[in-house]
Amino acid sequence: MPSTSVGHSTAPASPAPPATPAERRRANPWLTLCAVAFGLFMVQLDGSVVAIANPEIGRDLHASTAQLQWVTNAYLLALAATLILGGKLGDRFGRRSFYLAGVAGFALSSVAIGLSGSVTGVVAFRALQGVFGGLLMPNTLGLLRAVFPPRTFGMAVGIWAMVSAVSTALGPIVGGLLVENVSWESVFYINLPIGVLACAFSAFVLPRSRNATGPHRFDVTGVVLLALGLLSVVFGVVKGETWGWTSAGTWGAILAGLLLLVVFGRHETRVEHPLLPMRLFRSRALTIGAVVTALNFFVMLGVIFFVMLYLQNIRGLTPVQAGVRTLPLSLASLVASPLGAALTQRFGARFSMPLGMLLQAAACFTLLTWSGDSSYTTMWPPFVALGLGVGMVLSASSDAIVGNAPVRDGGVAGGLQATTLQIGGALGTSVLVSVISARVGATLRTELTGAGVPQPLADRLAEAKDAVAMGVAPVSRTMPEALGSAVTEGSTRAFLHGLHASAVLTGILCLLGAALAAAGMRGGAPAGTDAPADAG
Repeated sequence: MPSTSVGHSTAPASPAPPATPAERRRANPWLTLCAVAFGLFMVQLDGSVVAIANPEIGRDLHASTAQLQWVTNAYLLALAATLILGGKLGDRFGRRSFYLAGVAGFALSSVAIGLSGSVTGVVAFRALQGVFGGLLMPNTLGLLRAVFPPRTFGMAVGIWAMVSAVSTALGPIVGGLLVENVSWESVFYINLPIGVLACAFSAFVLPRSRNATGPHRFDVTGVVLLALGLLSVVFGVVKGETWGWTSAGTWGAILAGLLLLVVFGRHETRVEHPLLPMRLFRSRALTIGAVVTALNFFVMLGVIFFVMLYLQNIRGLTPVQAGVRTLPLSLASLVASPLGAALTQRFGARFSMPLGMLLQAAACFTLLTWSGDSSYTTMWPPFVALGLGVGMVLSASSDAIVGNAPVRDGGVAGGLQATTLQIGGALGTSVLVSVISARVGATLRTELTGAGVPQPLADRLAEAKDAVAMGVAPVSRTMPEALGSAVTEGSTRAFLHGLHASAVLTGILCLLGAALAAAGMRGGAPAGTDAPADAG
């Protein structure tokens, strides 16, 4: 069992005094895993329950569509800009301290969101919530990297990935129950008791883990360049849906961000104490793990987004009913994450990572069989395959990123993993919404006339393509029943064209991810072997 002080000195001349109960408690890596699971569960659950609450927030606060988008975008931008910084601060000044600060700040800013009473306040406190999430998330993995020996680190990451996947998948159920039976504010208030429990337990069991270094000049220039670069890229991605993916604004923001990130990378090679050491990318496994992590969450969050549109708006299910239908995904993730970790330890990420991506590809291509009245027997198999694939890839790619980084850079590696995860998720929802919208726009008029809608009316209803892309048929109360049924049928067919196009795109990306992992990863199971970081 590793000690609380993770640096090892030469053997003492006299026997060491027996460890106190507190020292034994803080030296237990499994208690550390339990502690970080609380904070991880809170953040991941919040990310998916807010999506369920957004429509009610809009109605209650009279928010426009653009304002409502910023409820999500403000959080994403703040989180993306601070994840690597949060990991670096934890490595340098104390992972336990910054993890606790992140948990407490996240819970309190959640309460502030519920009390704000205006959409401006919700957006502002969502941004603050993102900042605290940036302190919390990377230090969960940084703490695990510091206390678990290489032989069990992969299993720890598997359990970490299981908590992440299950909490994300449970979000629609929890959010639906709270919104339908309590209020949208309760979606945020629930973080307070979780945060209090997480802080109390973590303060009791977490070791004081940080790097022991001499004089250290903090890389302020790197912080600014990285934050501005990530902000610009994520801003371009999340606005691509609104501005259009061919617009000058979208590409200007993305290219400006990429240029800033190139400047950041060059700067990091020239400073003594870089924010993100470029030497980490000498590890091919780490680099491929980062790319596959982004692909993994592109697929997971993107597919869940359009599946929820299908279940709620096409099939007419409530949020809770839709969440219950996706339970196989949650249960499969529960099994897949530790299974993926075990397979990675036994056969290496070169086996488990491609296997997980192939399972996701199978799930995506199976969605091509869905129609407007598909039975549930055609739905749950792709949910199971997606859950198995996502959980397996998440544990394998997390181990590839954090497990191949030196312990002294564990927080930074955790921040890198979380950053690629968030960018992949943001891309998934934004890109796939655009794909669905494009296909709906190209097919809606034809499908409406094919369902029996008169050509002049079909031409007018084609202007409602944005609503149809969300699964909402443009049926008015004044329409005769037969005409309304024809409009609904044509709109459903057009939406399914978009869903199928998105399924093909995500399936192809999964195949490319599987090929990349199979070709680029080494055969053996990776493990970091450098000395652990010093406690402080």
